[in-house]
Amino acid sequence: MNTAFTAQRAQVLQQKFMDTFGQAPDGIWRAPGRVNLIGEHTDYNLGFVLPFAIDKNALVAVRRKAANKTQSYQFASTYGAQDTVEITEILHENLVPGTVPGWAAYPAAVAYVLDQLPQVQLDGFELLVDSNVPVGSGLSSSHAIEVGTIVALNDLFELGLNKKEMARLTQRAENEFVGAPTGIMDQSASLMSGAEHALFLDCRTLDSQLVPLPLDEHQLVVLVIDTRVEHSNSDGGYGARRASCEQAASELGVESLRDIQDVGQLENLDPLVRRRATHIVTENQRVLHTVKALRASDMNAVGQLLNASHVSMRDDYEISCPELDLAVSIAQGAGALGARMTGGGFGGSAIALISEDKINLVSEAITDAFARAGYRSPSIFTVIADEGAGSL
Repeated sequence: MNTAFTAQRAQVLQQKFMDTFGQAPDGIWRAPGRVNLIGEHTDYNLGFVLPFAIDKNALVAVRRKAANKTQSYQFASTYGAQDTVEITEILHENLVPGTVPGWAAYPAAVAYVLDQLPQVQLDGFELLVDSNVPVGSGLSSSHAIEVGTIVALNDLFELGLNKKEMARLTQRAENEFVGAPTGIMDQSASLMSGAEHALFLDCRTLDSQLVPLPLDEHQLVVLVIDTRVEHSNSDGGYGARRASCEQAASELGVESLRDIQDVGQLENLDPLVRRRATHIVTENQRVLHTVKALRASDMNAVGQLLNASHVSMRDDYEISCPELDLAVSIAQGAGALGARMTGGGFGGSAIALISEDKINLVSEAITDAFARAGYRSPSIFTVIADEGAGSL
């Protein structure tokens, strides 16, 4: 984490909070976005994932209101860098799924699920968020806001929730209030990650291990290529993939595709459903192989697994797009050890594992290829593995 830069953002956010709400916040909390190194769409199949938190994050300033008869939540954001920010206010009794517009649905969703807990009584609160996680890029900007909100409320209202509980609650917030049928990887990565490590997460149990990312040892970096093709996990494509997986598990008589280790067990499924299930089964295996490769410091093997993952997402799960495929192929051709799309798909970002001395070469090759194809110019940057969420 760039401590000085984060401190400067926090200072500006505190002043903006005072300008917006008239009083200082009770505190500021940080929740990072994430890059998923490998393990895509395996989380809602109760499988394995290997993400890491990144040095782009949401800062959330919150003030708890005094208890009174009018329990309300007020949400505001610095997004767009206006002189004044618009406040969305929601009364407790109006906190209903599907009724909160825009980005405010994410913190509102957290308040909603916390209100369902029998031991929790939330007073009203004011919240102002400042995020530098690119929106729609597949780096989990929405979950960063949700995680920042829940860690703040957990502290302010002394709820005593542990990280696993907060991960499950923010998944419920996303599923029940926002209406996106996402798994549990993104919020877990934001909550549980450690600097210079990837998070090896079992999505059935939420047991996790930190696996060293020996990038510096090998003079490597993870390059993110944001195609600027925005995606949304609440769109139909994501839900359709999940439904195919649930159909496959049901026909195979298992709780989830996590319980299938051999693609030969899939041969009697409908061809489309079989392709979807094939990706999940093989992706779980790739996660396990990547963990072993990282522990052996075999980065060439990691790169090969990233390449295989992209082929599977492109051909079997069919969640890539021309811009992602182009970014991956150009990065590979320019010398990347491996590259793949990352995130929910249908847009968003790709990642490439490259040597430090090839950052400019790979970036320029991708930018030039996008220009020739008539695509929007991508946003390209490196990320580091950062700490999980907490207070500043």
